[in-house]
Order: sequence, then C-alpha cells, then structure tokens
Amino acid sequence: MAGRTTIYRGGIVLTMDEGDSVATAVAVKDGRIVAVGSDTDMLAFSDPQTVPVDLKGQTLIPAFIDPHGHFPESGFCALHRVDLMCPPLGEVTMLSQVFERLADQVGKTPQGEWVFGVFFDQTMVREKRFPTVQELDQVSRNHALVVMHMCGHACVGNSEALRRAGVFQDSPQPQGGHIEKDPNTGELTGLLEEPAAMGPISAAMFSTRGERFREGLHWAADEYASHGVTTAQNAWANEPLLHEFLAAARDGEPKIRMTVLPDAHLEPDIHAGRIDLSMADGRHLKIGPRKLFSDGSIQIFTAYMSKPYHSPFRGDAGYRGYPVYEPGVLRDHILRLHQAEHQIHIHANGDAAADDVLHAFEHAQETYPRIDHRHTIIHGQTLREDQLDKMAELGVSVSFFSYHVYVWGDRHMSLFLGPERAERISPAASASKRGIRYTLHNDTPVTPTRPLELIWCAVNRLTASGRILGPDQRITPLQALRAHTIDAAWQVFREDDLGSIEVGKSADFAVLSKNPLESAETINKIEVRATIKDGELIYGRL
Repeated sequence: MAGRTTIYRGGIVLTMDEGDSVATAVAVKDGRIVAVGSDTDMLAFSDPQTVPVDLKGQTLIPAFIDPHGHFPESGFCALHRVDLMCPPLGEVTMLSQVFERLADQVGKTPQGEWVFGVFFDQTMVREKRFPTVQELDQVSRNHALVVMHMCGHACVGNSEALRRAGVFQDSPQPQGGHIEKDPNTGELTGLLEEPAAMGPISAAMFSTRGERFREGLHWAADEYASHGVTTAQNAWANEPLLHEFLAAARDGEPKIRMTVLPDAHLEPDIHAGRIDLSMADGRHLKIGPRKLFSDGSIQIFTAYMSKPYHSPFRGDAGYRGYPVYEPGVLRDHILRLHQAEHQIHIHANGDAAADDVLHAFEHAQETYPRIDHRHTIIHGQTLREDQLDKMAELGVSVSFFSYHVYVWGDRHMSLFLGPERAERISPAASASKRGIRYTLHNDTPVTPTRPLELIWCAVNRLTASGRILGPDQRITPLQALRAHTIDAAWQVFREDDLGSIEVGKSADFAVLSKNPLESAETINKIEVRATIKDGELIYGRL
C-alpha cells in the first residue's frame, strides 16, 4: 500500500550483495527497499501503519532475472501452436504422433492460415529424422503447415509453406543457411536451416500481433512470475515486434519488467531516431543490447565448430557446420555497433563461431577502445580455455545455456560432440576461475522458464539419464544463484536497481520454500511460494 512500510521478517534473506550478506528481515516502502538486517533492526522502521509479513522461516531472495530468452513466446506456443515436445521434457516419441497432433489443429484452423508445430526434436523420435514435405502435405495442402525444431533454427514446411517462403527446387543456397534437397533427385525435402533459409516462415512465426500478442504476453508473464521471475527478456526483436512491446508499455504497466534486444540490423535507424522508442521508459520496458547471430544450433548441426561433429552429418565426416557471416562482414558489423557505443549480445554456440566473434571484438577494441562495453557471447556452449582467456582479457561476458546438460547432454556425448567436448559444455567453472562474470539461461521457449531447475543443473550437471557430465565444470549454489540475479542485472546494466536486496533498490523478491544454499542435490525440488515486484505480490501468497 502506497506510503506504508511493509516488513518481511522471520526468514532467511539471501541478499546477493557484494559480500553475499545474509539477513532475516527487509523493510519496503513505496516499492523500494529501505532497510535490510535483523528482525530487531526493523523496529526502527515500524509504526502503527506498518504491514508485517511473517516469512515463517522461508527464504527470501532477489527475484530472478531472465538473462536470455524470447518473452512472451512461451505464451504464443501455449495458446496458438501445436506442442510436439519430445523427451525428456515431452511425450512425442514417433512421427505418427506429430501428424496426429498437427491434423487435430488443422481441423480447428481456417483454410489458408498458418499452422505451427513447435518443440520437435528429430533425435528423440523413433525414426531419427524430420518429417518430409510429402508427409506434411498428406496432413494438409490447404494450410501453410510447419514443424519447427525445438531450437528454433530449423523447420520443415509443407508445399504451401515453402511456396509462401519463396523456396523452390531451383532456389540457390543462402549465405548462413541451408535448403535441403534430395541428393539423388534434387527435390526439396522441406527442411530449411537457419533464418537465412526460413525467411518468411520465420517472419510468420514471430508475427503475433495485436490482441493475440497481449494474450500471449499475459500468459507468459503469469508463467514467469510463478517461477520467481520479475524481469523477462526478448533477445531478438524486429521492428514490428518492437512496436508491439512499445504499445503494451503505452497501454498499461506490464505485470513484469521487460528487456527487449533489437535486431542489430535496425541500426543505425534506432540510434538516429527513425524508429521511435520513446515509450520505453527504462524501468518497466528497457531497450537492451543489440542482438546478432554468428552461427546456429548444435542439435541440428548448424553450430560452427573448429573440429568436425562427433557423428558425420549427411555422410560428411569432416563437416563442421557454418557461420552466419563471413569473418570480415562480422568484424565490420561489430565494429560499427561498438563505435556507436552499443552493447552487443551475440549468439555463438560453436567454438569456431566464437573465434570469429572474439577476433571481431578484439579488432573493435583496438580501433575504438571502450572501458565497460559488457559485450556478451550468448550460449558459448563449446568455449575453449584459450577463448575464455581472451574473453577475460577483452572484458567479454557470457550467458550459458546450462540446461543443455540435462536435456541434450547424453546426445552431446554420443551424437553431437563426443565425450571430450561434451564434458566441458557450458564451462561455467572455467569462466569463474578467470573472474568472468556470466549468467545462466533457459532460452525460453526452447526450454521452459525454470530458474531453480536451471540452477540445479549448473550445480550438479546431471543428464536426463543421470550421468554427471563434466564434474569439473560444476559451480556452487551461490555462484549459480548470483548468475541468475545480480550478475544477470549487471549483464544488461541494471545492477543499480535490480538483482540484489540492498537499500534503495526495487523491492523485487522471490520467496522460496527452502534455502537453495543448503542442499545442492535438491535445488530443483524447491518451490516458489511468492513473487513480489516493486513491493507488490504478483504471484502466490504470504
């Protein structure tokens, strides 16, 4: 209530401040933290109007901050798309289930409209392949029908979807993408890799507008809040999507904070004011770093590696994936953004892609030195030790997709990377040893927003089969918790207001059923009992 002080007491308060202080009570007024300390300390901030909240021994932490994801895409997937999730997170194990679920949605969808199946993983169905264009045509020729891979970097379309995408048998191979054609007949299989090939299909996938956008936003905001998240991120927004976020901010304060990363190709139009971002108030909607991609996904063999994949791809034992840009093009693009003093977040899964990125960052720094750029590699799945040395030297940060260890870890061992590289996927411990500040992410909707499960994964590094993958890369619960709170705030220049429980900061908290620092093995079993943003309860009860 405005003007009144609320005191949370009788719990364990993990502040995530510089000294990782632990308190038992916090006082909040007008959405801001006014005191942190013991229950007794709070007496000085009490008056007859004070609202007391008994934590009953539960643990209060800073609310989680999403350091990399695609909010509110999980809402769109839940409300408007077909769930084709495979194990270990879903139930689809054969292509017949894919076709059944798509056919059910086709029956509910007017002819001519798009139908998207999402979360498919070709390595986890019995047939060990994608569906074909012919098989999707049997489901429907009257809809633009698409099966999207779980990673979002590849899809299969039926004939109508391919036609709308302008993809035909004689279409040339695009730079940074691939149109699969039957090696014997030259006919399209329907499989398209990377946005360079998917083109209008990607645009249609991310074209949710108006009321549908608001519905998805509200659904996703509720989901994020239920897991203790008060700051969400959309890590790639084209101009139409930017306008949807701005309209949502204009029409009322969002339930949770949003950080939106514009597609880097919108520069210099944003910088010059040709794209109006005036509705981004910097508090509830913040325009964040500029976003680039340097390669694709390990799970579909499009990540750009310095050594071949463990299993030959398309019969090629020397296959290493491919980059989105030629090195010189990437270098020039990064230099322009760096000189304009933008922060850059760049997707790089393979170590060859990371080589190109780090060379470009080094060139940019030599040409135009900056003290605190906080450029960040996103995913960094296969970063080598020498690359981490270079990152520490250049002041480059990283956000690790550590949930990969659980979801794909067994297949990284046997199929994608092989034992040696798989053991050090998402090398958070190596980053810690060098003092590199890093974060952890779920890349939602690739995997669901589950901060405590993500932290558990980074701490224990267990695969879905129960194998410990890379024990030397395990981090402590405290390191993992910081990576999802104060370090996540720091990574997008928000550490002065968010990420820790300190006087003057926004009162954004999550109340947990247990202390995550006490039992590393069971962090994933801890419940989020309540989520508080600006001192107001947005999920649960106290």
